[in-house]
Amino acid sequence: MNDTTVSSINERAAEEYYRRGMDAEKEGNHAKAVEFYERALNENPDHESACFNLAVLYDRRAEDAKAIELYERICTSPPVHLNALMNLAVLYEDNNHYDEAHRCLDAILRTNPNHNRARLYMKDVESARSMYYDEDAERRGGARNAVLEIPITDFELSVRSRNCLKKMNIKSLGDLLRTTEQELLSYKNFGETSLNEIKALLASKGLRLGQAAEENKPGPAGLARRAPVVTGNVPPELMTKSVADLELSVRSRKALQRLNINSLAELASRTEDELLGCKNFGHTSLNEIKQQLASFGLSLRKLEE
Repeated sequence: MNDTTVSSINERAAEEYYRRGMDAEKEGNHAKAVEFYERALNENPDHESACFNLAVLYDRRAEDAKAIELYERICTSPPVHLNALMNLAVLYEDNNHYDEAHRCLDAILRTNPNHNRARLYMKDVESARSMYYDEDAERRGGARNAVLEIPITDFELSVRSRNCLKKMNIKSLGDLLRTTEQELLSYKNFGETSLNEIKALLASKGLRLGQAAEENKPGPAGLARRAPVVTGNVPPELMTKSVADLELSVRSRKALQRLNINSLAELASRTEDELLGCKNFGHTSLNEIKQQLASFGLSLRKLEE
């Protein structure tokens, strides 16, 4: 029996358990409905309807942790499930997790700006966020920083992934949060298998690639951008100069685009190995980049041993 056949059998079993759960709900037997929905998810963890109905039942029974976990499972994959997001936002607000509630409501309003209930709750959440003082925030912030400082060498990764990250000078989880999928995939010998391995590692810590870049605000300690190397008296406004203004070959320009390098400051924060790791980027392009930086009193960053 091949994997496709097994999958088909599981999906049919899941659908049957889901139907029985619906029948039990109609009869008012919610305990039995919970049992059937759980069986449906055991057969097919991606059965969205069973997941949602089970979350609603846990929500009604005030089992918030279980309900939140199920709603989150639905909301992590497209398309946007407005009802799950709304219920999740309410649960988060009830538990004083206002930032998480805000995140859910924002996702709803980006999909449907006229969602009246979401707009109403958003006002309450924004008001609560401005007034609420979380006495554990500092302690949690310290714990988060400690997680971001965990070295990559502490995790079990394939040799290929480990070598690529070393060449890119990515040493900690915090470094990964500053790195996008595009940047990783632009490196030689780094493919989808390595990417998925890295994403799974971050997901296990509740993190994701490019998270620091998306937040558009100063991160906690350990998330600051790497400092560029300045070799002379360089005016601060020069650091924001676009690399598009540099006289570079087409190959070098494309490499910088793949690495998401937009300014002189971002370019000067990279190392030679990081640039050479980019597909189709060789020593000719490297020398070209170094000459351009030198003309502005800048240089590429040296690897820290």
